Parts: sequence; structure tokens; C-alpha cells
Amino acid sequence: MELFTVGSGSSGNCTCFRYKNTQFIIDAGLSGKKIQQGLAEFQVDPKQLEGILVSHEHNDHILGVGVLARRFNLPIYITEKTFQSCKEKLGKLENNQVNFFQPKDKFSLGDVKIEPFSTYHDAVEPVGFNIYSNSNKTSVLTDTGMVDEKMMEYIYDCNTVIMESNHDEKMVEASRYPWSLKKRILGDKGHLSNKAAGNILIKLLKGNTKKVLLGHLSQENNFPQLAQITVENILKEKREQINDNYTLEVLPRGRVSPIYR
Repeated sequence: MELFTVGSGSSGNCTCFRYKNTQFIIDAGLSGKKIQQGLAEFQVDPKQLEGILVSHEHNDHILGVGVLARRFNLPIYITEKTFQSCKEKLGKLENNQVNFFQPKDKFSLGDVKIEPFSTYHDAVEPVGFNIYSNSNKTSVLTDTGMVDEKMMEYIYDCNTVIMESNHDEKMVEASRYPWSLKKRILGDKGHLSNKAAGNILIKLLKGNTKKVLLGHLSQENNFPQLAQITVENILKEKREQINDNYTLEVLPRGRVSPIYR
């Protein structure tokens, strides 16, 4: 499995996966032009994509979905509730382009298996994804305010995880955001903080997880060095309890990432 992000943050998200003859993207929250340019950096032809998976209806995840689907006749995989909430933003699509899935129900996409699972976010039916390629499992977990035991069961023993590390709690509290927005970000249906991400990773690193990619960093309330140091310090405190054979990196917010294999 290969993956790279075209963007990962509050201003737009798009992750591309490649395995054997299968290529697809999760979310398209940037302009169609920017996503095309990002995919081209690694010679991905949008016409060859198996489709676009949509995690939820917020603009930083769907901005370019309709444009790309129409331009390259791509199928969209989305829950029905999410589609109903954003179909006007997506624009006109052919009926055969829209494919509904239910959280927890696996489906095939080319050479991979997809397992969507419910997350906690202020959207109508937000999901994360497990991607199975042969014996490998990659988990994508962004835009959730918490991870409960049921979610942990889904992502446990993943080989690679894209984990939200959205904000530093003190930066949010000290920001000029109105209290209602601070409450949303810090709440159980908001976003994972750096500290929360570290505590979740303690559990994951007792299993088979070897690669950790921190993503969806806030432009206003976080920065890459802070996210990485905060998480690493939490993991160092528990180093005797976890598998220390792992790598941890931070995904860039506004540019294309390297390829991760």
C-alpha cells in the first residue's frame, strides 16, 4: 500500500491510496484544480481512480468532490444521510455515480476492502475508514472528538494510522475564537487534541501499529513541531508499555506529503 495526502488540515483534506491496480481518494476538500495538481506530483491520473470516499459533509472534506466526479466520471462512496445533507453542494451527479454504504459494513473497491466505522463529530453521520490490502490494515481517523472502546476495536492492530492531532488545548482556550467555537472544538463531537492523540496511540502501540501519521492540524491552534513533541513526550512516558518499533511523522497542512509505504 502507498499513500500520500494532497492536504491535511482545517483548510482542506484529501488522501490518495494506491495498491496493485487500485487507486482512490478519501475526501476531496480542496479545489478540483489543486487536487489534480497534487495527484499529478505522483503521476496519479484522476481518470484512473476507482472513486472518492467521503467521510462527512463539512466543506474541508467535500469542496472538490462534485467537480472531480463530473470531470472524470468518478463514483462517490458516501452514507445516504451524508449525501442528503450535502447534495446541493456536490451539484448535479448521475444516479449511477452515487454509491451508498452503511457504517460497519465492509465493501470492496478494486483490490482492497473498505470498512467504514462511526466517529464522533458534529456532522450527520461521520465515519472513519479501515483499508485492508492483503494482510495489511490502514486506519484513517480524523474529525472525531473522542475515541471510545468500540472505535478502538475497529482501529486496533492497524499497521498504519492517520490520526487526527488537531489542536493544542491551551492554544484554543487562549484564542480569539468565540466561546461557542471553542466549546465545539474541545467537545466530544469536535476534534482530537495533541494530548488526546498521544493517549490513544498508547493503546494502539501495544498492538501491531508501526507507522503513525499525525494529520488534520489546525492552522490557528497548532503547529507541526508542537504536535509531534507533545505526542512523543506522552509516548516516552509509557515506553515500557508500548512497542517502540514505530515511526511518527506529521502530515503537511497545505502541500502534498511524501509517499508513505
